Amino acid sequence: MTVARWLKVLQWFEDYAYPSPDKHSQLGENAMVKVLFVCMGNVCRSPMAEGVLRRMLQDRGLADKVYVDSAGTHSYHIGSAPDERSQATASRRGVDLSMIRVRRVVTEDLAVFDYVLAMDRENYDYLHALSTHPERRDKVRLLLDFASDWPEQEVPDPYYGGLNGFERVMDLLEAAAEGLLLHIRERYRF
Repeated sequence: MTVARWLKVLQWFEDYAYPSPDKHSQLGENAMVKVLFVCMGNVCRSPMAEGVLRRMLQDRGLADKVYVDSAGTHSYHIGSAPDERSQATASRRGVDLSMIRVRRVVTEDLAVFDYVLAMDRENYDYLHALSTHPERRDKVRLLLDFASDWPEQEVPDPYYGGLNGFERVMDLLEAAAEGLLLHIRERYRF
């Protein structure tokens, strides 16, 4: 059996055993644009990115136009709050992650969200393998594609490192979120 086939079987099991909360279909139903950030465990990078973009949208009065969520490609921490170091780092910059709960990305996400933004190449490849629909694959991008002034192409995983790694990740996420928001505003004219 191929890797892609195994991913499909695993995804089916995960969807069945751990159904995704249907919050994005309810909360984001009136949003013009839906953005999903994806990392491996949904405990560090992707919830931080979700929080950063939410804060930017709130600050600019655009929270009703863009729905933001995050998910992980693995199911290690489903239902948990983001990593304490992520929460502390985000909090120091005025970003609240306390209401975010870890969930796993599901196939439906590729249909529902307009942007599915991976933190690194490994998660990008996983998301591409998850969908057989070319139009859904086109939604998948690396987040740092929107941070053109930075040399990095991937957001490094700070989980096994120190606090400086979390600060560096926040720097990258803030830059990418600014670029993403500019792109969305130009594309959707708001």
